[in-house]
Amino acid sequence: MHRVHVARPELPPLESLLPSLQEIWSSRVLTNGGPFHQRFEAALMRHLGVAHLSLCTNATIGLMLALRALGLRGEVITTPFTFVATVQAIEWAGLTPVFADIDPVSLNLDPGAVERAITTDTCAILPVHCFGHACDVDAFEALASTHGLRLVYDAAHAFGVRLRGRSLMSWGDVSVMSFHATKVFNTFEGGAMVARDKHTKAVLDRLKNFGIVEDNHVEGLGLNGKMNEFCAALGLLQLEHIDASIRQRAHIDAYYREGLAGVPGIVLPRAVPEEEPNHAYFPIRVEPAYGQTRDDVLKRLKANGIHARRYFFPLVSDLPRYRDRVSPASRLLPVARAVADQILCLPIYPGLQTSEQSRIIELLRHDRA
Repeated sequence: MHRVHVARPELPPLESLLPSLQEIWSSRVLTNGGPFHQRFEAALMRHLGVAHLSLCTNATIGLMLALRALGLRGEVITTPFTFVATVQAIEWAGLTPVFADIDPVSLNLDPGAVERAITTDTCAILPVHCFGHACDVDAFEALASTHGLRLVYDAAHAFGVRLRGRSLMSWGDVSVMSFHATKVFNTFEGGAMVARDKHTKAVLDRLKNFGIVEDNHVEGLGLNGKMNEFCAALGLLQLEHIDASIRQRAHIDAYYREGLAGVPGIVLPRAVPEEEPNHAYFPIRVEPAYGQTRDDVLKRLKANGIHARRYFFPLVSDLPRYRDRVSPASRLLPVARAVADQILCLPIYPGLQTSEQSRIIELLRHDRA
C-alpha cells in the first residue's frame, strides 16, 4: 500500500555535501564555533533580517537557555496546545508553567486569557506561533510592558515567516526556532535563538558554552548547547533551497484549500492578513457537522495509507505529569480542549504529488460512509 506521510526532511543532494565534509575534516574543527558555525549564523541573520542570532543544539535547549538568560524566577504563562518540550523547557529552567486558553481562530495563546492568569508570581509569557502562524504580538508586547514581564516566543514552527514585512523572530525578548528534521528548514537537529539586543545574545552565547567567559573562567550555570560544524554546513546548503521549498508548500496549501472548500464540518486554516507564511503545516478541524469524529477520519486515512497526525493531542495540561499539578484556573481550557479533540494535520511537504493530494481530498470530500 502506498503511504503518504505528514512530513519528511528536505535534503540537498549527497554530492553537494561532500565538499563541506572535506573542509570540516581538513580543518579538524568539528564544533565550538568553527568556520561553518560562524558562516551559518551570519547567513541566517542576513536571510531573516535580524541582528542578534545565536545557533544552538535544538529548540528545547534554546528555550531553556532563553529563560535562563533572562534571569527569571516564578511562573511562566504558556499554552497547553503545544508540543511537550515547550513546557518541559520551562521546568528545566526552574520555573513553574501556568496554562491559559487559546484563541479559537488562530489556535495561538489568547492574550485575554493570559491577562486573567497573571499573578504577582508571573515573570514571563511564553506564547507559541502554532503551526507557524503569528501570535497577537502587539497584545503580548502590551501585556509584557504593562505588567513588567519578559516575553519569550516558541517559534519552532515559524522559520521564515514574516509579519508586516519583518521577520516574526524580531518580536519578544527572545524567539527560538527549531531546525529539527521535521521542520520546514532543518539541519537534522538544531535551532537558533534570536535576541532583542546584543547583551542578551552575549549571555546566550556564554550560557550555551557552559558559561565559559575565558579559558579558565566560568560565569553562571551553563550547558552544552552548541551547534556542531556538520549541522551548520548542512544548514548553509539548505538555506540555498528554502525559498523554493516554501513556494512548493504554498502550492500544496492552495490545492488543499481549493479541494476542501465548502465541505461541511471541515474547518480550514485561516489566512492571516499582513503575514507571509511558511506553510509548515496544514491543520484542519473536524467538527460535528462533518458527520464523523476526528478519530474516525484518522482511522480512515490510515487504512488508505495516509499518515496524518492529531497534532496537538492530548493537551500538555492533560498529561499525567501536569494534570494534578496545575492550578484550577489552568484546567479551565474549553477552547484548547475542543480544538485538541478536532485537530488533524494533513500531509504537506515539497515532494507531495498532486495525485496523492487529490486522493486525500477525495477521501475527505466523498468517502464518509
